[in-house]
Amino acid sequence: MELSVFFKSIIDRDTAPVVICDTEHTVVYMNPSSVARYHVNLTGKSLKACHNADSNKKIDEVVAWFAESVDNNVVYTSRNDKENKDVYMVALRDDNGTLIGYYEKHEYRNAETSELYKMEK
Repeated sequence: MELSVFFKSIIDRDTAPVVICDTEHTVVYMNPSSVARYHVNLTGKSLKACHNADSNKKIDEVVAWFAESVDNNVVYTSRNDKENKDVYMVALRDDNGTLIGYYEKHEYRNAETSELYKMEK
């Protein structure tokens, strides 16, 4: 089985929204959690169309920083106290280290309340 099938499955099963963009800010993929959260599928469209000028400027600055060095890969972009999460932009690179895009990573800080190994349908 192709490795890309495994990677897509990981992203699709993530409960956090994942929006993947290329370096031109075109949305390459949105996982089901992101479509449900934002109530729209922007695949094939510019991410910048749904952000204000200040946000677009920050996105451009981060992507330019990613492009400066293979060591520039993660930027903390916001804190959402209401949802108890931090949000990051993460660089995506090919096998040679060339920047090919980026994605937004949500890290929720709530402690898990489920029992260990509880398997529910």
